[in-house]
Amino acid sequence: MAKTKTVFFCQSCGTESAKWVGKCPSCGEWNTYVEEVVSKSTASAAAFTSEKSKPINIKETGSGGTKERTSTGIRELDRVLGGGIVDGSLVLVGGEPGIGKSTIMLQMAIKLNKKILYVSGEESAEQIKMRADRIGTTSDQCFLYAETSLSEVIRQADDMGPDIIIIDSIQTLHSDRIEAAIGSISQVKECTGQLMKFAKQKGVPVFLIGHVNKDGAIAGPKVLEHMVDTVLQFEGDRHLTYRILRTVKNRFGSTSELGMFEMNVNGLREVTNPSEVLISPREPGLSGISLGVTVEGNRPLILETQALVSPTSYGNPQRSTTGYDYKRMTMLLAVMEKRLGIRLSTQDVFLNIAGGLKVQDTALDMAICSAIFSSFEDVPMGDDVCFAAEIGLGGEIRPVSRIENRINEAQKLGFKEIYISKHNLKAKDIGQFKIKVRSFSKLSEAFGQLF
Repeated sequence: MAKTKTVFFCQSCGTESAKWVGKCPSCGEWNTYVEEVVSKSTASAAAFTSEKSKPINIKETGSGGTKERTSTGIRELDRVLGGGIVDGSLVLVGGEPGIGKSTIMLQMAIKLNKKILYVSGEESAEQIKMRADRIGTTSDQCFLYAETSLSEVIRQADDMGPDIIIIDSIQTLHSDRIEAAIGSISQVKECTGQLMKFAKQKGVPVFLIGHVNKDGAIAGPKVLEHMVDTVLQFEGDRHLTYRILRTVKNRFGSTSELGMFEMNVNGLREVTNPSEVLISPREPGLSGISLGVTVEGNRPLILETQALVSPTSYGNPQRSTTGYDYKRMTMLLAVMEKRLGIRLSTQDVFLNIAGGLKVQDTALDMAICSAIFSSFEDVPMGDDVCFAAEIGLGGEIRPVSRIENRINEAQKLGFKEIYISKHNLKAKDIGQFKIKVRSFSKLSEAFGQLF
């Protein structure tokens, strides 16, 4: 008879405790401990028979850098994965319900000319086939398996030998070795650990679809993200058409890449030129709108920043941001009030990054200041002007990296002028650009020329 014991797990970080505590000593969150019954049987068998291994000299180990990656058939997905799928990798895809996680995995399974095992614990095979019919393509290499038992999933994978495994979703799997509820921290950790062991020993890539909690983070313990090789996060409003796939963690590539998709009746469509999509059409003569050039990974993007400044009706002015750091905006407001002499302490300020993107690039500082000043003075700017510069606390315009890529992106989209830092001109040949490059060292000088 196997011994069972009750333990408590923190649902935020996964820390284990023998008794319930109000505040987690590890992450500091309150009321996150949940009781779970865990089976401690020393005679429990492994989920699959693993091969014995021995230490290998590093000189005798094959180089992982020369190994070719497998393309997913979706260029935007290849971009965020670092160039394609790595054999034996464990990829976690997270996002809100209805954002498109299952859709993009199904599209990848159908487009790839490889044997795919698509395991679904949420839908039947008939429901998945209905989605595949809506996408409009089919494949004789994609095998659907509606199962929630981890031992059965690994047994089927061991028998059929697939090239790629897709789990939809990891929270629906359960292991017989753990006497805990489906979706609990113990089950998620155990199932992910067994799938990771299978992926590494068999060299089969495994994609895990993960749910998110009410805070937008991937459900389950934080150790789940440490166990996998790559974490991809879907962003965007599920009621809008555009989706952004961002790399949160990647052991095989850059973590600053993003892919952009458009959701339509036929599934997710790749957006090859996001800048044209992110710049929304608008009526001429509107104030409070400016365009800034940011860089995400190796891709320059032109974003539309929208600001609204109006006299406050309350004692304290309101400050609100969407898609941008709140503290960074308040710092820019203080710089403008101090260095430009405009009184913003009695004004409500609302800032929005159009398109649903969340950015942290300081190269948007000048675009944000321009939008705020334009709304404050109610003076519109031209549609053919964009910005790429950081603002310092002294009101100075600081240089930004990869200025040539930013200028080229603005030139490609037909802009006539771009405002940059004077210090970005060192050892740069601006004569090669057809766009007019305006450089300044102070924010007051640039606004004197602009407005």
